[in-house]
Amino acid sequence: MEKVFGLPSGCTAKTHSYCPGCMHGVAMNILMHTIEKFQLLDKIVIVNPVGCGGLGLYEATANYISAAHGRASAVATGIKRCSPESFVMTYQGDGDLAGIGIAETIHTAARGENITVIFANNTTYGMTGGQMAPTTMVGQNSTTTPGGRRVDRQGYPLKMAEMIAQLEAPAYVERVALYDSAHVLKATKAFEKAFEVNLKGGYAFIEMLTNCPTNWKMSPEQTVRQIREQNEKIFPLGVFKDKEI
Repeated sequence: MEKVFGLPSGCTAKTHSYCPGCMHGVAMNILMHTIEKFQLLDKIVIVNPVGCGGLGLYEATANYISAAHGRASAVATGIKRCSPESFVMTYQGDGDLAGIGIAETIHTAARGENITVIFANNTTYGMTGGQMAPTTMVGQNSTTTPGGRRVDRQGYPLKMAEMIAQLEAPAYVERVALYDSAHVLKATKAFEKAFEVNLKGGYAFIEMLTNCPTNWKMSPEQTVRQIREQNEKIFPLGVFKDKEI
């Protein structure tokens, strides 16, 4: 494909279909630039399950494979084992990775499969109507918890980066945010580190704190304040695991 000026290789000039203010577009930009930097466009296989993250396949020409809801890690495992020369990764949301696909997520990490997992945590089921997700915070409203998530009924939110990091096999685990240029730069470094770990044969997990203006019923500016002042208290940023391979 002919390169479009100002866009990384593998991106088309097509306007994306994310909601206004959604940070998925920022994440996809980081991802495609990272693929370009490591010259992996012809080698990478991106597994997308059901969810807003899957919309990125319409703006990119990288090799995409769609998986059933929650099964991205299982599909990625099969692809990598059958095609070990491929660079395999998943791009998943919280309802998908931490809810429907929690078994696949945990066991893939426990085995230390040679894949990279990019996890978008916007604390809601974004594509299917704003239902409570495994990461929905205590007190946070959703279509299925209109009075806010309650500990006595729905328990506490899952902290996936911490859960993955305590497993023995994963090599690199980090949580980042995307709401300003400084955090985008840190997220870019995290993506690059994850790719380096993958190329060395390890399992890498990057959790991104993202937003959902539509289902949060906030302006994009309000979602930035929400992440900075509320979400980061529950999901602190930082490197949770970084071991030599």
